[in-house]
Amino acid sequence: MDIKLINIGFGNIVTANRVIAILSPDSAPVKRIVSEARAEKKLIDATYGRRTRAVIITDCGYVILSPVQPETVASRFEPEEENAP
Repeated sequence: MDIKLINIGFGNIVTANRVIAILSPDSAPVKRIVSEARAEKKLIDATYGRRTRAVIITDCGYVILSPVQPETVASRFEPEEENAP
């Protein structure tokens, strides 16, 4: 099993196969998910005091706040192309 690690900002890393969704934090349902995760002690704030730009949902119920745009985090899931001779 190949484990791929994804940088979510400021040197914080998550395992790619545990991520279910990468969401923008602006909608009311996402805000509700974040507040419920905070109440259940399942919220991980990786923003270092910066503005939350992405909310990452994991398969084990944890919610991770990231200061990186959702598009940027998603692009890091793409396999890196190797230069073939």
